[in-house]
Amino acid sequence: MIDFRYHLVSIIAVFLALTVGLVLGTTMLQDPLLNTLQSETADLRGQSEELRAERDDSELLNTGADQFTDAVAADVLEERLLDREVVLVAAPGADEEVVQALGGRVEEAGGSVAGRVLFEESFLDSGSSTFVDELALQVAADPGDLSGNPYDKAGTALGHALAVPDEEGLEESAETEDAEATEGRDRDNDDTEADGEADTGATDAPDTGHDASAVLSAFSEGGLLTVEGSPAASADALIVVAPASNAPEEDAERVNTALSSLTAALHRQVGPTVLAGGTDSGRPGGLVALARDQEPSHATVDVVGRSTGNVVAVLALADSLDGSGSAYGIGEGVVGFLPDPLPGPVETAETEADAEAEAVAESGNEDEARRRAPRSGE
Repeated sequence: MIDFRYHLVSIIAVFLALTVGLVLGTTMLQDPLLNTLQSETADLRGQSEELRAERDDSELLNTGADQFTDAVAADVLEERLLDREVVLVAAPGADEEVVQALGGRVEEAGGSVAGRVLFEESFLDSGSSTFVDELALQVAADPGDLSGNPYDKAGTALGHALAVPDEEGLEESAETEDAEATEGRDRDNDDTEADGEADTGATDAPDTGHDASAVLSAFSEGGLLTVEGSPAASADALIVVAPASNAPEEDAERVNTALSSLTAALHRQVGPTVLAGGTDSGRPGGLVALARDQEPSHATVDVVGRSTGNVVAVLALADSLDGSGSAYGIGEGVVGFLPDPLPGPVETAETEADAEAEAVAESGNEDEARRRAPRSGE
């Protein structure tokens, strides 16, 4: 039978063994362990200092690049958007300073800011999608042309309201209505000739029945956006400014899909369009990154917010005037930091007329040169 003394001796032996192990471990391993920890700490401290120095150098280089950009921007952008009316579209959460800076660059490029459309947070609320859908159908010039999700429909209706009316289409419509009016008058004259009645008819330009300002007002009164300036029926081109920060992860896909659909629909209606955001927007989970995954026909830029990036955005818009746009910046899928080659100045009809008149003048026919020269106001 095992008595109490046996248990006592066993317990004492265990504690003695632990004590001896601790003493031996601390005396034999202390120096090597401390040396290793100290060495690793020193390495990490050195890496931290190097990274801090690289960060400081990068900031100085970025500041210098912005200063250089400010110095040469007027020459780089000169006449790239000559006589173009640009509407700035700000997504909910877009940086106000970035929107203003982009407007300034547009003016440096010879363009004009026709107005700004600033979307409210309520536009993207999950509970507002039905209202957005119904409102788009109510104000659209042709509701049958609307398709897709509510933001596709809203973008189509708003884009139609922002875009400069198609003059060729209006002329064709006017000719058609004039022809119909003439035919109607002829029939009426035949019917009323015995009575000696005459029908003069109407020869004014056709009434399309679509009030662009009313469309914007409807969305504004619905609390979905704010309109500044006079963007209705004025836009030759658009710059859509992405939110300053990405949406929360749980809501990012829905929000980015909505804004991407809106931008694509605006582009289809207006034409030259740039979706511009900061570097965060070009990373996974950002609006620009999602738009690029869908391979849009409009341009995208992911470096706005600094002088250099804002100039890139305007160059991208100028590059889009003759066709579809590409992806610029530093994110995945870009074709380059900026368009290469750079877009040239816009050639206006007046410039072409001047060149033709100059060529005729050189041939010695001064009267013909004066006849070909553009008159004031043409």
